[in-house]
Amino acid sequence: MKLPELVGDQVIAGVAITIPEPYGSQLQSARARLGDPQAPAIPPHITLLGPTAIDPADGSVVDAHLRAVAAAHAPFVVRLRGTGTFRPVSPVAFVQVADGIAGCEQLEAAVRQGPLAQELRFHYHPHVTVAHELSDQQLDDAMDELADFDAAFVVTRFHCYVRGDDEVWRTRSEYRLTGRASRHVTDEVRAAD
Repeated sequence: MKLPELVGDQVIAGVAITIPEPYGSQLQSARARLGDPQAPAIPPHITLLGPTAIDPADGSVVDAHLRAVAAAHAPFVVRLRGTGTFRPVSPVAFVQVADGIAGCEQLEAAVRQGPLAQELRFHYHPHVTVAHELSDQQLDDAMDELADFDAAFVVTRFHCYVRGDDEVWRTRSEYRLTGRASRHVTDEVRAAD
């Protein structure tokens, strides 16, 4: 994971959809079992904004921006199914977002505006990392072990995380999606509950 360089008292923050229980624990356990040393430090998530240096003085502006994003977006259904990899570009194995890609993309684009505006190194591809910077064999094992993983849930919120000095990512704030959904999306959300 590429981390930004910090200046002064900046912190490293990220914004993500946290994978709810019981799926979050299942994926975190799998990541640990597969030998990824980052498993206990990174909760399973779908990234909306990768590691970003934030000045503490900008915290209230960032918080207001994220509240506005959440207020403008409605809950939506995500289905995780199957696995993929970013090799050879990046040594990552992941569980795929099979449904809910558009909802993730819309949130990601909105989050990455205003005080969090930045260019992406790669095209945004929503996913849940389950192995990172491991051997090819370990990445293959991750893909094989989780090939049949299948989980659906309603995204009702996203979180801002801050990386501590101990390299553990902890929730700083939660943002509930309160925008209006179309009838079609509302029916999908009810069916997934």
